[in-house]
Amino acid sequence: MLTRVKSAVAGFMGGIMAGGGSGGGGTAGSELPLKFAYMRPEFLGLSADEIECSADHVARPILTLKETRRLPWATGYAEVINAGKSALNEDQACCEVVVVRRRPMSYCPTSMPNKTPTTKRRNSLPNGEGLGLRVEQSKPEDSEGLVFHYWALFDGHAGSGAAVVASRLLQHHIACRLQAVIEILRNLASLPPTILGEEPDNNPYFHSNTAGPHRALTRTASLRGAVGAPASPCGTPPAPPRFFIEKKIQHESLVVGAVENAFKEMDAQIERERHLYNVTGGCTALTVVYLQGKLYVGNAGDSRAIVIRNSEIIPMSNEFTPESERQRLQFLGYMQPHLLGNEFTHLEFPRRVQRKEVGKKMLYRDFTMNGWAYKTIEDEDLKFPLIYGEGKKARVLATIGVTRGLGDHDLKVHDSNIYIKPFLSCCPEVKVYNLTQYEHGTDDVLVMGTDGLWDVLSNQEVAEAVSTFLANCDPDDLHRYTMAAQDLVMRARGVLRDRGWRITNERLGSGDDISVFIIPLMYGNRQP
Repeated sequence: MLTRVKSAVAGFMGGIMAGGGSGGGGTAGSELPLKFAYMRPEFLGLSADEIECSADHVARPILTLKETRRLPWATGYAEVINAGKSALNEDQACCEVVVVRRRPMSYCPTSMPNKTPTTKRRNSLPNGEGLGLRVEQSKPEDSEGLVFHYWALFDGHAGSGAAVVASRLLQHHIACRLQAVIEILRNLASLPPTILGEEPDNNPYFHSNTAGPHRALTRTASLRGAVGAPASPCGTPPAPPRFFIEKKIQHESLVVGAVENAFKEMDAQIERERHLYNVTGGCTALTVVYLQGKLYVGNAGDSRAIVIRNSEIIPMSNEFTPESERQRLQFLGYMQPHLLGNEFTHLEFPRRVQRKEVGKKMLYRDFTMNGWAYKTIEDEDLKFPLIYGEGKKARVLATIGVTRGLGDHDLKVHDSNIYIKPFLSCCPEVKVYNLTQYEHGTDDVLVMGTDGLWDVLSNQEVAEAVSTFLANCDPDDLHRYTMAAQDLVMRARGVLRDRGWRITNERLGSGDDISVFIIPLMYGNRQP
């Protein structure tokens, strides 16, 4: 089994090289067409020659925005390719302003076109029809729709295909889900702080508790499913229901639910179309949606977002790794042991168990435990652990180091029929930051970065670097946020020396792809 594990790691890294070198996220030799060709973020405005030059693994040029006004809120962006891990940059990024139009949910499609034209203004439906348009300058008060701002980073692995597809389509899935609650969200001023129940047109067991078209709704139902009978002909009032069920739903929970469902639908689309298009590998996803005064930060993977406000650091995401999700993974392996293929054990030990230790006692823990306890070693414990290694070297089924993301539907343990996908969740964790609760200055920002940044720089180091850089810039210079992003990427990449890329104190620099957004928060306070 140990030989297989070594081969798995080598095979996975080899798969990255093969997948990255296909020129469009495809695996060499695949006969399926590409969903979307490989590209760098559209807002960079790069030519084909510039994209080719950006893939120089020796020089590793840092790419930044040519025009500050290409992104909303004077958002800064910078990126750099890896030091040779894959032929192409497997990070992808997207930033758009999207209008969600009023349309019935039947307009949300289940299939996608072969191509999304880039010469036309793209709308906010995955099939390119019906919901709304991406716009450079939008009017939030437009009676036709609901406007949201969107930033996203995708970190691909085993090829750039999934990251490219997600960067083009995930925002449309979010718009599609927001469409279902557009009337409620557009009329928050007319509603109480919470929404009760569901829309009465969709369920006969609901009634209005306020007058008018923007009423909040409550569910009043007995265990028999009755709402309460109308008055009897003789005028005797009906007996009241014996039991009542009422659940209050926060308005922001509707947006959180839209983001969560959009991730699931994006993952399902990749799975559904993987036999039609050559979409290789998988990707982590970190998104920020600004809507009606709040930032919704959705994360599935090991990218990270932090808010820097008055030099204070507010974490806005958690990394999902084999170690952080150990108990979820172990529980799944315990409940469905067939997923382990009779080659892995869901138990964790401090080190690999050897045959000579059968019958002896060793520390272990399972999905029910945070601490450790002793058990007598049995033959079953000689199997390879579901989670092996620690830190950045930890792997699920000896194959992959992240536990949430999109894609990876065909990923298997090397030289086996054991699929990894059942252990990988596409569900994001969504955190909410209310911009209206604070007065933000010009140096208050939200920093989004792929793991290539955070592997070598801590939250504190990033906050100090950004705050120091911005403090030395003209506060009226809108390009300062892009320059700060460039400085941050340069700090994480380091300088090429005889012993590789090095950063401060001779520490090893990041050899991974790095992508960074720096979003100034003061502009959110100015939105209607």
